[in-house]
Order: sequence, then structure tokens, then C-alpha cells
Amino acid sequence: MDVVTIGETMVLFTPKSSPLMRYAETYSRQFGGAETNFAIGLTRLGHQAGWISKVGNDEFGKSMLSFIRGEGVNVSQVEFDPTAPTGMYFKEVRSGNQVRVQYYRKGSAASQLQPSDLNEEYIAGAKYLHVTGITPALSESCYQTILRAISIAKENDVKVIFDPNLRRKLWSEDHSRKVLLEIAALSDIILPGLDEGTFLFNEEDPIKLGELFLKQGASLVVLKIGAKGAYYFTEEEYQLIPGFPVTNVVDPVGAGDGFAAGLISGLLEGLPLDQAVAKGNGVGAMVTMVPGDFEGLPDSEELKAFMEFTSSEDVAR
Repeated sequence: MDVVTIGETMVLFTPKSSPLMRYAETYSRQFGGAETNFAIGLTRLGHQAGWISKVGNDEFGKSMLSFIRGEGVNVSQVEFDPTAPTGMYFKEVRSGNQVRVQYYRKGSAASQLQPSDLNEEYIAGAKYLHVTGITPALSESCYQTILRAISIAKENDVKVIFDPNLRRKLWSEDHSRKVLLEIAALSDIILPGLDEGTFLFNEEDPIKLGELFLKQGASLVVLKIGAKGAYYFTEEEYQLIPGFPVTNVVDPVGAGDGFAAGLISGLLEGLPLDQAVAKGNGVGAMVTMVPGDFEGLPDSEELKAFMEFTSSEDVAR
């Protein structure tokens, strides 16, 4: 296995008849979760990805598991919980830059994850363990599960990737800051956004933020700065890798997960850091142009074409 990730994926409902939930009479049903967005992004780019989680033993959970399995993600470590439901959330896309999300995930099956649910051999067999700051916010047992997963990874020389993925609605600022910094200090690769860095360190300068994250102990920090691209930082150097122009942002949700998938794909392929970050920028940009959390994730040929011809019109027939 190239990468194993752990976390919650939910049923996603998006209003169709009106962008506002208060007026909507019909909704589209999809699935969304940072970890499976990331895993699907990797499988579409030709890599092996596994997902650890729990879903409800309900129709939503069964449908979700079938769909994610169909995307090529290994779901052997996903369990059905007979006592808790599959989580759900609603997304209002009012415009490309104005998206509102409402969660209905309290007490969900994934929030019942326990350290005892982890298969040590499964994690030990991966090259990378990918975790986000969402999972430890779901419950105390989820927090302990993430710490145990990281411990297993470290015991077996599996590199830990951490995407803070701050969700302010899930926990208090003080608690989230403490836990996110704790996990950052245990990680080999950290993938923060500029806003997350400012939240954690009360600093807005990207260069200073990169240095602050490196001091946590990571060997690689990649700081996302939106449309302008991303900086990578190592002990030896840092560099800004420009983003790709997107003239019409349709739905920005999931772009960060796509970025992570593109970046890690590049590292798995042995690309130089600048090219790996550029690959992440390309995937992230493509995700914003398609409605849905993962629908815009490209395969390798689509990504190559986009990165080579971002300014040319699509004339495929």
C-alpha cells in the first residue's frame, strides 16, 4: 500500500432547486470527506490508497462503501457500526467563492473509532500514513485513535503526513490549537493553509510560518496560499511554486485534499520537490472547476493536459 488514511466520510446533500437550503425542494446526493477525497485523488493518479473508518449499518453507509470501493480505494479496514448512523452534511454553493456547510455528524459511526479498531500490520505496510485535524475533533476516542495510528507508523518507519484541515465548528479554538500543534510535532510532512498557519501561530508572513512549522520537527512543510500557489520548506531551502490560473471557480471545497493527493503522488513517483508541488497545484486547481468534493479529481492524462495547456481552450470532441 502506498498510503493509508483514517477519518470520516459523510453523505453530502447539495440544494438543486435553489442555492439556499431554506428554499430548496430538491437535493443532489454525493459523498464527501477529506480523507477519502485524498485517497480517491491518489487512486485516480495510479497509486494504492487505503481508508480506515466506520460507517453506519444503514443504506447511506452501504452505498458510500460501495462507491469508494468502486473508485479503487482499499476499504478492508472500514467497519459497519450497527448502533450509530452514517454522518451527513449539507453544502450551499452560493457562488464559487461563497460556500456554507452545515454538519449533522454528532454521534456518527466514524466518531466511535477506537484505538483497538486499528490493524497494526495494515498501517505498517504503507509508505505513508495520512491524517487530518478533522478526525481528532470528532471525539476523544478519535483523538486517541489518531495518536495510536501515528505511534504505529513511527514504530514501523512509515512517514506521517498531516493536513491540519481546521474545522472551527467542531471544537474550541484553544483545544484545536493545542491538538493541531501536538500532531504537527509528530509529523514528517505538514500541509497547512495560510489561514491555518495564522490561526496556529498568530503570524501572517508565509516565510515565517514555514520556519515555524519546520521547528515543530517536520522534514517538509508545504504551505498553500490559494490561487498564488504553494511554498515548500525544508531545512535547506524554500521556494514558491506558482499556481495554475482558474478563470471560473465553481466549487472550492476539496481543493486542498486534491492538492495533497497531487503532491504525495509526485513524491511517490520520486519527482523533485518543485515538480511535486506543481502537481499538487494542478490537481487543486482542477478540483475547483467542478461541483462536488472529489468529482474534479483528475487522472494522470487529464492532469498532464491541464498543466501543459492551462491557457488553451478545451477542443476535445
